[in-house]
Order: sequence, then structure tokens, then C-alpha cells
Amino acid sequence: MQLEKKKRLYIMRKDIHPENYRLVAFKDMSNDDVFLTKSTANTKETLEVDGVEYPLVKLEISRSSHPFYTGKSKLIDTAGRIDKFKNKYAKFKK
Repeated sequence: MQLEKKKRLYIMRKDIHPENYRLVAFKDMSNDDVFLTKSTANTKETLEVDGVEYPLVKLEISRSSHPFYTGKSKLIDTAGRIDKFKNKYAKFKK
């Protein structure tokens, strides 16, 4: 016996979605990876990709450099940060 799948119709609400979607270049500054996707992000810089100029959004980290997605963890020196935090909030201890 085969179950019938119900078809659902999703209707987007009118007049709430931006009209200025366009292709934008996102550049991961940690590894210089560039990918194109549609976005409404405002930017003043541009980047030429394959002879076409796109608005540029610079990222510090993306899917191509994030340790969760790449499986590579980076050693980060947090000892200085922890000491700074402890010193900052030591005055609140009773």
C-alpha cells in the first residue's frame, strides 16, 4: 500500500521581501576563497571574477575555512584572554 503525499502550497507574503537581489562575491580573507551567491548586502568594493565585476563582501571566516566544516582545528592562544577576563572581573568577587 502506497501512502499519498500531501502537496502543500507555500505562498510568500507580498511586499516584505527585498527587490535588490543580485550576485555578490564573498571572499574569505583567511584563505582567499571566493564564492558567488545572490545577496542584498550593501558594499562599496567590487571584485572581478571571470571577467565580470561583482560587489565584494569580505569575510573573516566562511565554510571553506571554519574548523567545523574543514575538520581542521586551529590552536588559539587564549591564555591571555582568560587572564584579562579574570583581572577585569576580579573586583566583583566578594
